Amino acid sequence: MTAVVMASCGPSQVQQEARKTFNGDWTLSNISFPNSSEALQVTLFGDATADCLRNSSWRFISNNNEGTYTLTSPSCDTSMRYFNWSIDEVDAASGTYNLLLKPTNEDHKSTSGNQGFRLNIVTLTDTNMVWEQTVNFEGKPFTIRMNFNKN
Repeated sequence: MTAVVMASCGPSQVQQEARKTFNGDWTLSNISFPNSSEALQVTLFGDATADCLRNSSWRFISNNNEGTYTLTSPSCDTSMRYFNWSIDEVDAASGTYNLLLKPTNEDHKSTSGNQGFRLNIVTLTDTNMVWEQTVNFEGKPFTIRMNFNKN
């Protein structure tokens, strides 16, 4: 007699709830650089400067992990951008989660050779979320903080 055991490794309950919370329309209301007094021109997501991304409109679709964002500043390229996203548990005990964001084309096929961006989810509520990305700048860790408000 042969027994077959199948185990499913799906997202945790917290990840499922986070996906539901992400779902919908958000505005990237502010981008800041904690611990830096300099006014820096930083390009985010290999796409646009922080100035262009401020007040951009974002849509997250949780049933297929696809999304879009559009820059709203008239001095920037306002064409719609597309991405796939997922939430990755880093440490359940501390409640640390990352957002994985991968640029795609309109058909949600990778435009970056399956490369993407990993951002720490600092805060996630029904009305507000904060992401942080730490990059290397002049040989030192440099933090970029992005604050979103749900529409």
